[in-house]
Amino acid sequence: MAAALRALLRPAAAAATALPLARLPPPLRAPCGARGCSAGAPFRYLLVQKTGAMKNVGLIQLNRPQALNALCDGLMVELARALEAMESDPNVGAIILTGSQKAFAAGADIKEMQKKTFQECYRGGFLAGWDKVATVRKPIIAAVNGYALGGGCELAMMCDIIYAGEKAQFGQPEILLGTIPGAGGTQRLTRAVGKSLAMEMVLTGDQISAQEAKEAGLVSKVYPVEKLLDAAIACAEKIARNSKLVAAMAKESVNAAFETTLTEGNRTEKRLFYATFATSDREEGMTAFVEKRKAKFTDS
Repeated sequence: MAAALRALLRPAAAAATALPLARLPPPLRAPCGARGCSAGAPFRYLLVQKTGAMKNVGLIQLNRPQALNALCDGLMVELARALEAMESDPNVGAIILTGSQKAFAAGADIKEMQKKTFQECYRGGFLAGWDKVATVRKPIIAAVNGYALGGGCELAMMCDIIYAGEKAQFGQPEILLGTIPGAGGTQRLTRAVGKSLAMEMVLTGDQISAQEAKEAGLVSKVYPVEKLLDAAIACAEKIARNSKLVAAMAKESVNAAFETTLTEGNRTEKRLFYATFATSDREEGMTAFVEKRKAKFTDS
């Protein structure tokens, strides 16, 4: 098993071809905002577009199929750039992060880190930039098919909602390479599934299936492989119909439950709840409810 997992984490070990995603429109090379496509170099490791009936859902597909979407430095830099573009696009209300049907992301790029020293890691803040995913204010859905191992599992856990294809596999196999998770794996996994299962996964390197992940609380829903992306888009569209401003407040409040005490979390919730009363969208939402009509939010 150790050899097999090492192979999955090694970009050059397998020549995998990404399978087509269900009903995926032709990708753009860069995200488009209200003022047209964003400036900057085209993406090498990502396919980025807006999708959904209202084109208000950002879709980012990891696109390094020959390496099972191993998370090299270049890919993560591009991902941060794509997320920044989606964050600043006023038309985007939710974001989907996905891979191929073979692999969401089979781990970090082991060849890139093989020769690193402690001094390099410490001085350079190795992997610190990965936290960009967790700091985006707009809701992010991870649509996971295939392998989500090591850094791939950590990347999925940085998202707000995880939908999984029925053949997805989750794991933190770093122990088999003589190291431990370094991008939140020991922390987010424990908060999601509890100490016992997290310990078992981290100490043995064993993987869990999509159904096991759902039962443990890591995954929200499990779908047939070919229906996963459509389900994620439907959820993202539902989120995007709400006030983007209030959605960001709701996300901040829920995240506080993972990062603070109950007393501090409740205080954060109250503060943000009160803050909604300073918004036009709160007034519109309640007025529309009383008048029995659909609310027209303006994100203000």
